[in-house]
Amino acid sequence: MDWLERVAKLRRWTNNDVRAPHKPLLLLYALGSFQRDADGELRYSAVEEELKRLLDEYGPSHPTTPAYPFHHLVSDGVWEVRTDHGLGSPGSGVRVLRSSGATGRLAPELRTALRREPALLGRLARVLLDFHFPSSLHTDLCEAVGLDLDLVETEGMTGTLGGAERAARRQRDKRMRELVLTAYEFQCAFCGYDGMLGASTVGLEAAHVRWWSYDGPDEVDNGLCLCSLHHKLFDKGVLGLGAGHRILVSQRFVGRSEASRQHVLALAGRPVIGPQAGIPSVAGRHREWHAEQVFRGTPRAALGPAPVG
Repeated sequence: MDWLERVAKLRRWTNNDVRAPHKPLLLLYALGSFQRDADGELRYSAVEEELKRLLDEYGPSHPTTPAYPFHHLVSDGVWEVRTDHGLGSPGSGVRVLRSSGATGRLAPELRTALRREPALLGRLARVLLDFHFPSSLHTDLCEAVGLDLDLVETEGMTGTLGGAERAARRQRDKRMRELVLTAYEFQCAFCGYDGMLGASTVGLEAAHVRWWSYDGPDEVDNGLCLCSLHHKLFDKGVLGLGAGHRILVSQRFVGRSEASRQHVLALAGRPVIGPQAGIPSVAGRHREWHAEQVFRGTPRAALGPAPVG
C-alpha cells in the first residue's frame, strides 16, 4: 500500500476555493502523537481543545470544529475511531464523540508501516505540509503538533521520491523570487526594509499571495517582496491586502510594545510600497482569495500618529 499516495489524496470538503485543512491538521497531530507514543490513543474529550486551537491558528478564518475530521478521516483509510462500545465512529457530532468515549489513532496498517519504516513518518509529514500549507509556517506547525522537526526534515527527505512527494514538490519557477524582488526594488512592500549582506539581500522573501499549495501561480501578480517578519504575519493572517492595495492589520492581533506598534499596528491603512512602474501589482483575484481564506477577522482602523508630550 502506498501510504504517501493515500495521504496525498485525502478527501477534502471543497467549495469555491475555500480552505479546509481539517484532516491534514488532525493527521499531522496524530503523527506527532505517534512519534511520542506509538501505542497511545487520542481521546476526543481530552484533545478537543488542543485540536480546536490548531484549527483556529492554522485553519480557515471562519469558526469550525475538530469533530468533523475526527469522524470523517476514517473514510480515508488512515485513521480509526473506537468508542466505549467498540470499533467505529459514532458520528461527527461533538456531544456524541464526547459522551461515547470516542478515541482515535492511526489505522493499524499505517502504524505497522511506520514501525517497519520509521522514515515514513517524516515523508508523510512533508507531503501534508507541502500540499496544504506555505513553507513559512512549516516549522511553527511542526512545533504546534509536537513533531520532531529534525526527523521531518532529514529522514523525510531521504530515499527515492514517490509520486505524491513529486506532486507536492511540483517544480516551482526558480525565476519568481528574482522577478518579485526586482519588481519591488529589493525592499519589503510593507515596511521598506532592504537589508544587504555584502552583495546579497538578507531577510527578504518572495511571498505568494494565493498560497502555492492552493494553486497559487509563480507569477509576479501573485507575489509580494516581504521581509521575513511580515511574510510570516501575512501567511498567518495577521496582515492582508485591502482595496487600493492598502495594508490590513487584523483586530485579533494584540501587541503592547513599541516594537509591535511600529512594525505591525502602524501598518494599518498604509499603501503597499511598489511595484515599480510597468509591473503589475497583485491581481484582485489573488488578493480576494487571501482576504477570504487567510486574513483573520476584521481589519483595524488606521493607527493615528503617536501623541506628543
